[in-house]
Amino acid sequence: MLQEMETAHGHTTHEVFNQVPPLVNYNIFEQDPTLVESVQREGAAWVTDHAAALGRVAGSEEAISWSFDANTVTPVLHTFDRTGQRIDEVTFHPAWHNLMRTSINAGAHALSWREERTGRHVARAAVFYVSSQMEGGHCCPISMTHAVVSVLRGLPHLAATWEPLLTSLVYEPGLRPLQEKQGILCGMGMTEKQGGSDVRTNTTQAVPCSSEGENVYLLTGHKWFCSAPMCDMFLVLAQAPRGLTCFLLPRILPDGTRNRFLIQRLKDKLGNRSNASSEVEFDQTWAVRVGEEGRGVRTIIDMVNFTRLDCVIGSAAGMRQAVVAAVHHAAHRKAFGRLLIEQPLMQNVLADLTIESEAATLLAMRLARAGDRADDDEHEALMRRIGTAVGKYWVAKRGPAHAAEALECLGAMAMLRKASCHAFTGKLHSIRSGRDRATSTVWMSYALCRRNRRRRKRSWLR
Repeated sequence: MLQEMETAHGHTTHEVFNQVPPLVNYNIFEQDPTLVESVQREGAAWVTDHAAALGRVAGSEEAISWSFDANTVTPVLHTFDRTGQRIDEVTFHPAWHNLMRTSINAGAHALSWREERTGRHVARAAVFYVSSQMEGGHCCPISMTHAVVSVLRGLPHLAATWEPLLTSLVYEPGLRPLQEKQGILCGMGMTEKQGGSDVRTNTTQAVPCSSEGENVYLLTGHKWFCSAPMCDMFLVLAQAPRGLTCFLLPRILPDGTRNRFLIQRLKDKLGNRSNASSEVEFDQTWAVRVGEEGRGVRTIIDMVNFTRLDCVIGSAAGMRQAVVAAVHHAAHRKAFGRLLIEQPLMQNVLADLTIESEAATLLAMRLARAGDRADDDEHEALMRRIGTAVGKYWVAKRGPAHAAEALECLGAMAMLRKASCHAFTGKLHSIRSGRDRATSTVWMSYALCRRNRRRRKRSWLR
């Protein structure tokens, strides 16, 4: 008997049983009935086949390994090259590039702008929702690249140059002149050391450079949080002569040389680790004014609002991911004579997790519909403006607690990075899940509360 066990199982001390098989090779879109129904109800049924194709890839064993690798081998900053020349570049594990390429090929960053069909924002939200479950960190530059187009479309002279590359379905990493690239990415830089979300206290100075045109400025100062520093362009805020102003800052200048975008260090973050977040300094850095001087917040707010919606979508996706992992574990693991999913108390917990997850998904898709209809419907415009802020605050805030409850369904296995990688499909292990959700929670939350308080006061005065 001992010899038979050794032959069958590879060791002689015991037989391994009652372990949960890896959750791999499933369709993230098709097996989410709430998402499928929401897409149809909110007017984007035409994206179903496209989202299902992405869902198949995102739930594959290969994509799951990308997720794990991208968060294990984190980004590395290279300030100088081997000859001592300043380069300010960040390198990533190949898995990161696979994730980015998959999401960009699917239009997670551009579907809203490439399509003219009804429900285009809902369609893009569904694709982003699926990409977020494939891996959350890479969705940061995806989100910012999508959001910036809303600002540029108000400035045709800038949109003509930048939008075709921002909405391209080609992922082309690396810093090169625009004419040598088929697709580009955009980042954002607003906060500084002394102010955080209170961007009106920013001290970065923007001095007009009249010799290069009336819209060209040179920026001197810093940004305390600049996510995805390898993007090709950034929208940033700086103090111009007439006040806080929005600027478009490229990494590569029109003449092909590198802009003075000086990366000081990468943040050592608790979550969102696959994505690089940096501290940068500007030293006579070339930038183009976007909008009027002194109207920086008003100019950039459209971009901010779209990224807030993505916080709702991404947090809802994280909740769905937690439910899938918890249910999968409970359906395969036995305790006290029965499968966990047959235990009444576990059924209560899973039901609570599922209800909150479905509510978050419904809200995310409803807010995306408001984006589709806001231009022609005052009610939808109000829903988009206030609902997005409230939804971002609440869904993102509930994310860490929801993840913690889901982790408890796995017991001690949830505390092991590698083991929980398999149980949670490489995306929801104990450290990354809660802390990634917390990252969405703290981003701009205080500013949201302040801004909505001002809006309520104005509505009461009217």
